[in-house]
Amino acid sequence: MKRLRARLAALVGWRRAAAAALLGAAATAALPPLHALPLVVVAFTGLVWLVEGSRSRRAAFAVGWWFGLGHFATGLYWFAHAMLTDPERFAWLIAPAILGASAVLAIFPAMAAAAARWCPAGIARALGLALAWAAAEWLRGRVFSGFPWNLIGYGWTASDEMIQFAALASSYGLSLVTVLAAALPATLADGPGGARRWLPTGLAAALLAAVWGGGALRLATADSRAVEGVLLRLVQPNVAQHHKWRPELRAALFASQLQLTASDGIDRVSHVIWPETAIPYFIANDLIRRRMIAAVTPRDGVLISGAVRTTPTPTSPQRLWNSLHAIDAEGNIVATYDKFHLVPFGEYVPFRRVLSFAKLTYGTVDFSAGPGPRTLRLPGLPPVSPLICYEAIFPHQVIDRTDRPDWLLNLTNDAWFGISSGPYQHFASARMRAVEQGLPLVRVANTGISGVVDSYGRVTARLGLDRKGVLDVALPVALDRLTPYARWGDFTLLVLLAFGGVVLGGLAARDKKMTSPRVLQHAMVCYSPRGYRVLTLMK
Repeated sequence: MKRLRARLAALVGWRRAAAAALLGAAATAALPPLHALPLVVVAFTGLVWLVEGSRSRRAAFAVGWWFGLGHFATGLYWFAHAMLTDPERFAWLIAPAILGASAVLAIFPAMAAAAARWCPAGIARALGLALAWAAAEWLRGRVFSGFPWNLIGYGWTASDEMIQFAALASSYGLSLVTVLAAALPATLADGPGGARRWLPTGLAAALLAAVWGGGALRLATADSRAVEGVLLRLVQPNVAQHHKWRPELRAALFASQLQLTASDGIDRVSHVIWPETAIPYFIANDLIRRRMIAAVTPRDGVLISGAVRTTPTPTSPQRLWNSLHAIDAEGNIVATYDKFHLVPFGEYVPFRRVLSFAKLTYGTVDFSAGPGPRTLRLPGLPPVSPLICYEAIFPHQVIDRTDRPDWLLNLTNDAWFGISSGPYQHFASARMRAVEQGLPLVRVANTGISGVVDSYGRVTARLGLDRKGVLDVALPVALDRLTPYARWGDFTLLVLLAFGGVVLGGLAARDKKMTSPRVLQHAMVCYSPRGYRVLTLMK
């Protein structure tokens, strides 16, 4: 371990940058869909050693930036699939988009690494990195419209027990615990051998065991009931993105979804749900096709679907909304929700007056944003908070806190991602919202992954990626009591960060005392590639 640390810390130039980028890629492998969780230890232990070998905070910032570049470039490679839906216009943007977005996002790990360089070596540096990493993830979820994608804590979606911690301190808190546990083994290369050297690593194992044990205890008393009288039919049409808006295919695709909806078992279903933009028409202005939908809608329920909404009259300046409509058995639209958190360059182009880029979605008109999270009350259903596409990745923006819903509904069109890691990452993020809020989540995706998640984040039903079909599922009940995160929001994370800061301050004060001239005036043991050396210091 000592030799490995020494060699890693001694790297310079492009070798140092490449090592940091490879460690960032290793951290990505710990996330969905691979869940290679041991690699998160490799990644953050290596990052600590690189930070320790940095001569300044500026050098540590550079190490963190390269780590972030490798991490985000490997985690966001699915951008290429989105560009290739219209290769003639966007294929040339694949490398600039992936590398450009990764370069910007890498600033957040860079800040965490620079902060860790300020901390004393050992446990304090591991704790400082974890605290700074969690704070940087929280910041990433808010600045420049926010993009909290692939939080490190999402690697634990492989374990229902581990993700229960998010109900207390959100996914950011779970990231804090993950980075701390992954960074503490870096201390194995510190000082002489012996049992004490293993104490921080044992602490990391105990921390993870405590989180798992708390989650197991919580799940042991989990409520597995379903809402009475509700049987949902989730329709996954599996329409390729490059087919979705072709005029000559719209009628056939629309008819196919109607047929899927009316397939065997529809007489038992109470409500039907289609994915984002499943209706390829301006259905609010199209009575004929609303009647076609009404023909397959359960008598006392509704069919919920994503659709593009436009201004009602041709004489008005055209505006577009990415919307959700609930249509009853008479063909009436009984509720509408407009997406409020739009995708930059996907649904609108920021600074449109300056930038002349075309947006990725069909058409030339930018989408308009809705007013924000809303709770809808629909016939035969508990109150619901709709979330369209990547609105489900923001922990702090999934419900209207003044009108709390009983479940979350995520309509999405993950055809943009192709058969890549993107849909798995997106689904994992949506699961975490259920844990944080203590609310069940229903997710309907055009090409998958569709499914139902209960109030503890457990998947109760699932229709896999790149499959066409329907899923008839019950709706799990919401928790009777608010989770700590649902009650207090990010305050729980703030308390955790503050407590960690107090501990860090104590460790730093102790380290300063232990390294004062009076303590070190006799001798200091240090490690070199040739072994231990004792350096005699003058008074």
